[in-house]
Amino acid sequence: MNNQIITKKILYWYDYNKRSLPWRKKYSQVKREYYTLVSEFMLQQTKVVTVIPYFNNFVKNIPDLVSLSKTNDEKLLKCWEGLGYYSRVKNLKKTAKILVKKYKKKLPKTLEELKKLPGIGDYTASAILAIVFNKPYIPIDGNIKRLIRRLLNLKSEEEIKKKNIIKQIFFLGTSIRSDDYAQALMELGAIICKPKNPICKKCPLTQNCLSYRRLDFETITNNKKIIDRFFLIKIFKKKGKILLTKNTKFNFLKNLKIFPMEETSKPKNLKKLLKFKMSNMNMNIDIKKVKYKENVLNSLWIEQKKFNNYTLPTFTKKIFSLLDKYL
Repeated sequence: MNNQIITKKILYWYDYNKRSLPWRKKYSQVKREYYTLVSEFMLQQTKVVTVIPYFNNFVKNIPDLVSLSKTNDEKLLKCWEGLGYYSRVKNLKKTAKILVKKYKKKLPKTLEELKKLPGIGDYTASAILAIVFNKPYIPIDGNIKRLIRRLLNLKSEEEIKKKNIIKQIFFLGTSIRSDDYAQALMELGAIICKPKNPICKKCPLTQNCLSYRRLDFETITNNKKIIDRFFLIKIFKKKGKILLTKNTKFNFLKNLKIFPMEETSKPKNLKKLLKFKMSNMNMNIDIKKVKYKENVLNSLWIEQKKFNNYTLPTFTKKIFSLLDKYL
């Protein structure tokens, strides 16, 4: 069976089964570029179902590229609040500024130019070229990797390396509907060829799938090693206010407001520690109330009663919500 038949099967499935997503609707070219840019930044390391309400709120408050380039950081972070990986939205604003200044408020149409923009790598550049400009690129995300590995039953470490996946992508063929085809492949991986319990009875490619023939659906992942780290968070209070500091110390939550904290060695009593997962790190946190005797760099006092009204990362708000339990 040739590649074009596989392509037609996938597009036929997509036309009748695709999810209705806010950035997929028919828009003008200007909006299509902006909505694709915003959604692709949001979808980096975040699931579609999580992104949808954030996307809707973001484009409602920051409706276009020019607005994004001029939005103050407080509003920008408020619109992103809770989505995590805040470096994404900072890069998104940097990219918007460059596009307004150097590219006449338009996205460039080559892989090389797109990859020069902050926060845009191979995947996001390929997705933009396919979705916005209908160019024959296949953005290789986790869903498409898994789809290829299952179809060809790739198992060994050498077989599942990215460079080999790229070589095997020809198996999926191409289409004059490159915009739809890129999204169809991601969609098929996301809702049918899932990491666990793939829904093979609804898959259009069972006849072409080696894993289905061999009833072997396990995919070995090269995940980053999970590391355990230990921290002490210090709580300073006075007159109904609580102290936060701008984080210039740690690579995570860079330049965002957190409670004063320091990294420590592994303590003897692990049971009383608060557990918090961030990327590939297991954070083990001890919380202590401390008398305020010395100045804390880049600090500010925040009213406890109005704490949730401030623009803060989810991590900080989570710690605040647990203070009564852990102090």
